[in-house]
Amino acid sequence: MLYPITPIFITSVLGASMTSLGIIEGCAEAISNILKIYSGNWSDQIQKRKPFIVLGYIFAALAKPMTGLAQVWYHVLLARSFDRVGKGLRTAPRDAMLSESVAPELRGQAFGLHRMMDTMGAAIGPLIAILFLKFYHGSLRTIYFLAFIPGLISVLLALSIRELKPTGKINEKIKWKWNEFSPPFKNYLLAWTVFSLTNSSDVFLLMRVKQSGGSTTMTILLYVFYNFLYSILSPYFGKKSDKIPRIKVLFMGLIVFSLVYIGFAFAHEIWQFWILFGMYGIYMASTEGVGKALAVDLFDPRLKATAIGIIGTTTGISTVIASASAGFIWDIWGSQWTFIFTASGAILGSIILMKKVKHL
Repeated sequence: MLYPITPIFITSVLGASMTSLGIIEGCAEAISNILKIYSGNWSDQIQKRKPFIVLGYIFAALAKPMTGLAQVWYHVLLARSFDRVGKGLRTAPRDAMLSESVAPELRGQAFGLHRMMDTMGAAIGPLIAILFLKFYHGSLRTIYFLAFIPGLISVLLALSIRELKPTGKINEKIKWKWNEFSPPFKNYLLAWTVFSLTNSSDVFLLMRVKQSGGSTTMTILLYVFYNFLYSILSPYFGKKSDKIPRIKVLFMGLIVFSLVYIGFAFAHEIWQFWILFGMYGIYMASTEGVGKALAVDLFDPRLKATAIGIIGTTTGISTVIASASAGFIWDIWGSQWTFIFTASGAILGSIILMKKVKHL
């Protein structure tokens, strides 16, 4: 409900600059991803997933009304950070639970199914927001309080999870050091970090549509369209990655990403954005769940949550740089160079991925 609304709320209602928007998104995502390595490793050591998941959804629910009460942009920074603390706590343990719930040969499908369900919510939520704005004449601020309701429901659903019994020694201190990581995992981490150093927040895509004259409703509908394609295609690419090397699926996704961002640099018509957001859905479907499955494949099987956390943490640190840089480039040189900058990172990352990572 909130993701496509938030950049509009920050820039239009609160009057913040694109640089401020970049700082908010970069810092919020960094907090989330930096926490993933700690929550993931802690979860592996105590062999518990559910407490992290429940607490994570509680934080996310409470962050909604906090944003609705914001008066200046740094209030949103605080609320978004609070929300991302919740995501940082729950993501790695949740993904580890997913990988433990299926056989290894079905791992890609499991992550694909999760991405489908998660993203279907991201497609339906903005439609609810549009209906609220159009037919009930609600304000952007009010939607944040409305979103608190599904936030609470998610907490109740998380409480209903039945956790698997531990399979090893609880609180076993399993060592993980850089020099003990497998070369394929190190190279995969390198490739994804290079890409992430230029991969700014999706809010810049939404603001590009607004810059080109798109209405708030049109911007939200484009976001819904992207999430709908992302949702329905995720199981397909997840299943595909179980049958062919996952690295090939990821490489294809990064190439599509680079084409999308080059397109955003030069697009001006709404019909062009429909095509680009559709392609962006293909990129997400072919990388998000598949990337997590590959991380688990390449790491110590006793440390599934830690593997996902390491990828998330390095991505998060890079995201701060990427989003802040994107906002700065936009304000100084214009939006076109922001998207060219991001596309270049995807091309370089895809080259490292294919040259350095063993096919799995």
